[in-house]
Amino acid sequence: MAQGSFSFFTNELLKKLKDPLPGESAHQFMQSTSKLRLTVKPNERTRKSAVLILFYPYKGEIYFPLILRPAYDGVHSGQVAFPGGRYEKTDENLIRTALREAQEEIGLRLNDVKILGILTELFIPPSNFYVLPVVAAMPYRPDFFPDPREVEDIFEIKLKHISDISIIGSSDIQVRGVQITAPHYEVNGYKIWGATAMMISELLTVLKAVDSDV
Repeated sequence: MAQGSFSFFTNELLKKLKDPLPGESAHQFMQSTSKLRLTVKPNERTRKSAVLILFYPYKGEIYFPLILRPAYDGVHSGQVAFPGGRYEKTDENLIRTALREAQEEIGLRLNDVKILGILTELFIPPSNFYVLPVVAAMPYRPDFFPDPREVEDIFEIKLKHISDISIIGSSDIQVRGVQITAPHYEVNGYKIWGATAMMISELLTVLKAVDSDV
């Protein structure tokens, strides 16, 4: 991919992210059957967080990174996710949260990162968090320096691959001892489900609008 083509892609995406977002209609496509979604609602203990969806060009393709969380005693143990985490009082806003967390988790250098916009905020019942997906781009492939305490592995995902409907499936997953049925994207032998899959679904819906204009 020529640098001009990547610049065109990011400029078009920036424009589309200013339009009304598909939100819940896109989320529903990858939503699980979890009863928590119906019974647990935001409350005074709900916290804010943000993740970073970072596009970059590499070997003629557009990529973005996902991380594999280590196994630990928590609701997101061993899951594939976007880099990100909770809002801290020192963060001026949730965009800063996404950037800071990506810097901490995958060693991202922020100098050439350009914010393109945001997707729809999602409520995650099991952890009682609102999460804001922040979309960004940089003009070259970043060097990654994962924090081993928070990141077991980094997957560089081709946009073309995640757009392939043949990788979409559905499976039964145990969440806190309860079995749910969840749609997923299968990448690198791992299943991407839950909030991350719902964010990807909305992202792909926005990107289809970009493609239709190209």
